[in-house]
Amino acid sequence: MTGRLNSAQPYAIALFRIVVGLLFSVHGTASLFGVLGGAAGTDGGTVDAGTWPGWYAAVIQLVAGALVLLGLGTRAAAFVASGSMAFAYFDVHQSAALWPIQNGGELSALFCWAMLLLVFTGSGALGLDRLLTARTSAAVEEQRASEPVTV
Repeated sequence: MTGRLNSAQPYAIALFRIVVGLLFSVHGTASLFGVLGGAAGTDGGTVDAGTWPGWYAAVIQLVAGALVLLGLGTRAAAFVASGSMAFAYFDVHQSAALWPIQNGGELSALFCWAMLLLVFTGSGALGLDRLLTARTSAAVEEQRASEPVTV
């Protein structure tokens, strides 16, 4: 049983990455464009462009979430996303109460830790990172094969 689970691990990580990336990017989309209920606390509205930290957080959510969803630059995008959620938790939520359940920061905490996990696991089996890495590796090998051998 363990062998089968281990062989499926890259696919499970990929599915996890896709779901987390989609949910994260949806938050940014809602805040920036007012769709899907809009930004939190705006009754379907958007955050004002350029406002700190809401607008910048929404841009990070949209861009980093899309990159994580696609598996393109996953580790870097997840690192930035994790940091932004840590900032959101400690700057916005922590001052209200100690525990996330009390201060409304559960989602920030979960996204922070989920993205941090992706920093260490990478994109998994279905990411564009792997496709680009495989293509680059094949091109390097082809170039090496065409070079003359010196003794």
